[in-house]
Amino acid sequence: MTKKTIAVLPGDGIGPEVTTAAINVLETIADKYDHHFTFQQGWIGGSAIDEKGDPLPRETKEMSAESDGILLGAVGGPKWDRLPGAERPEKGLLEIRKSLDLYANLRPVKAYASLIESSPLKEAIVANVDFLIVRELTGGLYFGEPKKREDIRGETQAIDTLLYKASEIKRIAERAFQAAQLRNGKVVSVDKANVLESSRLWRETVDDVHASYPDVELEHMLVDNAAMQLIAQPAAFDVMVTENTFGDILSDEASMLTGSLGLLPSASLGSTGVGLYEPVHGSAPDIAGENRANPLAAISSAAMMVKYGFKMEKEAEKIETAVEKVLADGYRTADIAPKMEEAVTTTEMTDAVIKALE
Repeated sequence: MTKKTIAVLPGDGIGPEVTTAAINVLETIADKYDHHFTFQQGWIGGSAIDEKGDPLPRETKEMSAESDGILLGAVGGPKWDRLPGAERPEKGLLEIRKSLDLYANLRPVKAYASLIESSPLKEAIVANVDFLIVRELTGGLYFGEPKKREDIRGETQAIDTLLYKASEIKRIAERAFQAAQLRNGKVVSVDKANVLESSRLWRETVDDVHASYPDVELEHMLVDNAAMQLIAQPAAFDVMVTENTFGDILSDEASMLTGSLGLLPSASLGSTGVGLYEPVHGSAPDIAGENRANPLAAISSAAMMVKYGFKMEKEAEKIETAVEKVLADGYRTADIAPKMEEAVTTTEMTDAVIKALE
């Protein structure tokens, strides 16, 4: 029997609903394959501010660091939007990434054949889309210092610093090339080297790393062109690697290729051995508590946990196959249903996945 401890950080909005769905699926996998998963819940984000006065309480940080993997829901919402930057719910997410050195964010983008009609793009463009975005997660604008507001000659100005070290670029580039070796052998590195000095260092460093991976094809692409190509010919991508801010924006754009932000999972990996797994979607406070959220991204994030974190590839494939089956069988939550009256609830979608597993 394999035993694993999983830190569950439901967070805000629909976070508790979708993490509950993922836990139910993981418990089914544990029963089926004779594993034992222990789930420990902690506070993060806005709910943590309300309960503990801190977006990432010390006990959450310690519990997460001692776990075998972290399952996170979502953070943030309009309730906390007027708080100073250092006190907002998102600060908790940034802090846990930094404290565990979770520098590599993996976001698979796959268009399911049964859901192509949900995509805003034509079927001929979306068909066969299957690529991986590798986003640097602990550097760039989100973490660079100084980061402040100040008054200069009676006018307020804000400063954010885009900072990257060559070592930070090197390790994320290595992750991308290694991922490409297991896929179709092609990496597109996205930057803004025609304008930004940080991007020029990024491009030079990626080229240096590429020398050690001659079996992988490398192409450099400016971020504005990459945004266009994601719409024009998304099936041409295999692995995309980019810095923090660009990766945040492009991965959300790419999510709409599949028809819904509610379908995309992610894994954040680093140097400590503890990974964080979360759906790409936000907290969706407008539907929180209504049993309408799409749980598939959280369930697929759980699949990434057992695959990358626990090395249980057979179990991960079982979850992925179950997700594909329920979609092929016509199950649709409100975000992807052609008509609202045809939508299933969060619970019904989760039960369908569990039935497919069993």
